[in-house]
Amino acid sequence: MNTKIKIVVAVFALILILLAVFFIRGDEDSWIKDERGVWITHGNPGSIPSYVALQREAINKSLWLFEQRSLVLDLNSQCLGVIYVNETGFAVDIVHNPRIPEDNLPENQCKDYREGIVRNFIELDKSGTLIKIQQN
Repeated sequence: MNTKIKIVVAVFALILILLAVFFIRGDEDSWIKDERGVWITHGNPGSIPSYVALQREAINKSLWLFEQRSLVLDLNSQCLGVIYVNETGFAVDIVHNPRIPEDNLPENQCKDYREGIVRNFIELDKSGTLIKIQQN
């Protein structure tokens, strides 16, 4: 094989490898969920998707609800209430940190979540720290 053909084949192979790496590594500027279910930036995304904005508002409303209810309630494993962002409902529960089996008892979960009226939940601990969010 002459030298020109070897160079063309090598350049073509290099281009294929670079394209494969580009597509395999995925979008570096995107949103990913952390271990709590919270959307966080990965890289430098250009905009905030509507599902991320909805989650952020839900978390803020749950923290506001926590502040209001913690003034009048003894916070044990219990339902704080349900909040809505647009028309999406989130049950807000107090759980132990770390979670214990008592946190999974139906009587310690919001009735609207147990009955399927809302499909999303936010778990906070007794100090108002976000433990987990589930957003469907």
